[in-house]
Amino acid sequence: MAGTMGSLKLLSNSAPKILRAVNGLPAKTLPCINYMASSAPSRKYAIQAPVSKPEGRTLCTLIPGDGVGPELMQAMQEVLEAAGAPVDFETYFLSDIQPMLSAKVEDVVNSVAKNAVCIKGILSSPVTGDRTSINYQLRSQLDLFANVVNVRSLPGIQTRHKNLDIIIIREQTEGEFSSLEHESVKGVVECYKIVTAEKSKRIAKFAFDYATKHNRKKVTAVHKANIMKLGDGLFLKCCEEVAKLYPKIQFDSMIIDNCTMQMVSNPHQFDVLVMGNLYGSIVDNIGAGLVGGAGVVVGSSYSANSVVYEPGSRHTFSEAAGKNVANPTAVILCAAKMLMHVNLQYHGSKIYKAVEKVLKSGKLLTKDLGGQSSTQEYTYAIIHALQH
Repeated sequence: MAGTMGSLKLLSNSAPKILRAVNGLPAKTLPCINYMASSAPSRKYAIQAPVSKPEGRTLCTLIPGDGVGPELMQAMQEVLEAAGAPVDFETYFLSDIQPMLSAKVEDVVNSVAKNAVCIKGILSSPVTGDRTSINYQLRSQLDLFANVVNVRSLPGIQTRHKNLDIIIIREQTEGEFSSLEHESVKGVVECYKIVTAEKSKRIAKFAFDYATKHNRKKVTAVHKANIMKLGDGLFLKCCEEVAKLYPKIQFDSMIIDNCTMQMVSNPHQFDVLVMGNLYGSIVDNIGAGLVGGAGVVVGSSYSANSVVYEPGSRHTFSEAAGKNVANPTAVILCAAKMLMHVNLQYHGSKIYKAVEKVLKSGKLLTKDLGGQSSTQEYTYAIIHALQH
């Protein structure tokens, strides 16, 4: 199938040339060993076909974002083109702060639902006004309930803590960001925090499934149940119930206040963290600061059917727009992760290695990483690393 790598083929003693034809290889002699020939000469065996570059092209939704987002997306596309990644983009400009230029949310939702994969820049949400933010509309309509941020140390970036590899998972369809607030009487505003057992269990199960799949050892639930006894108490209870279904994974919990201090003082104790929406936003940004800043952290949001890749620390860096100084590392690594997701491992791993090579050399870094290079110079360095 187009776009599939390492697929399994049924092989018999009489079909070496057919197998090579199926895989697009010359019809030369292909050794075929039947280890059970003596007992079952007619039996077929599934063997691993050679890993190769897949055929066909993948269509992905692209949302440039606000601030430096369009510049970073341009850098990312140049890197993907240089790597030869067979990806085409369906681009939609979506913005709360430039509504006259923005596409309709419904059109973007339909595109992401159709393509099942999206790469997205950060969108600014206005401080004033009573309209629900486009960010929240996008997440709620696509049911992007799980946001995953990988706080990982990268070579060549000087930080206080070394060798970090922490996963932060947040529920992002309810909680404090539900935009449910009103002024009951003048000077008194009520803001609702919604916590449900259904969504708390869903995000807890996602965290434990993620830990299982990626060979993680521990899941920590972050909460404030000592004060918000019903809301956060329900979230904590749901996490504890789900944890019982995964006896091989260690489970503990931590109050958000203590978690923020522990992230700064002793981050190596954490493996997978699961929490609500507001706490996740805070801990994501602390994590980004630990490994080099907003420009290097990768994030992704998942529904049952779609995935949206975006920088893990949600800053538009609007003050630097058009100045050619922003760091495109996070967006480029998001693209590499996206390529892995759509079974383009060859291209994704190639980009990962090129980025790490440039960072490790330390010669062409953007200003946020202690260098003097522009966005364009840093991007060209990655492209050069891809080709050499």
